[in-house]
Amino acid sequence: MAFKSLILAIAIMAVLSSMSHASDPSPLQDFCVAVDDSKNAVFVNGKFCKDPKLVVAEDFFKSGLNMPGNTSNNVGSAVTPVNVNNLPGLNTLGISLARIDYAPYGLNPPHTHPRGTEFLVVLEGTLYVGFVLSNPGPNMKNKLFTKILHPGDVFVFPIGLIHFQFNPGKTKTVAFAGLSSQNPGVITIANALFGSDPPISDDVLAKAFQIDKKGIDYLQSKFWWDNN
Repeated sequence: MAFKSLILAIAIMAVLSSMSHASDPSPLQDFCVAVDDSKNAVFVNGKFCKDPKLVVAEDFFKSGLNMPGNTSNNVGSAVTPVNVNNLPGLNTLGISLARIDYAPYGLNPPHTHPRGTEFLVVLEGTLYVGFVLSNPGPNMKNKLFTKILHPGDVFVFPIGLIHFQFNPGKTKTVAFAGLSSQNPGVITIANALFGSDPPISDDVLAKAFQIDKKGIDYLQSKFWWDNN
């Protein structure tokens, strides 16, 4: 009897274990509309694989991260990404990288990575960094976590949460970021809300931000710089 109970328990655990691992793969682009005709298929969740016989060392190589990005823009920062789009060997490996340069008082504006957790390490200079938690319960505010980072310091931004980095110093800052996706994506909050094409209705934005439409029209008229 005890032996049968043990077998039943093992069977139940096996079923539960298989169910816990049964899930769809994480999406690697914003959307993937299904089509029945393969001739119209132009994208998959990832990339098509190269014939292994044709793979070369260059497929796993990229140079240039020793070169600083151009920070002479409205936000004073430049992101140099290394992902599956410019390093094909990353396909299916679930990681990517970026170099981020900050001018004095430069900002990497509040943004999210919908498909990746980010960890950031400072190589040179100082950074004020932070992220905001998702919507809390009633009558609660979104909690903010911040930290001042110096060379050698590491900070983690959980997947999907709004975060930012700001150089509070009078000298440049350089940091490297690792992300847990071959194509983590980036949504820069201000750019997406006030620089979308076509524009979001000013009725929607005025009510969301609780300001008048003139304020929204002014923000939508601005040039929203993409530092990626």
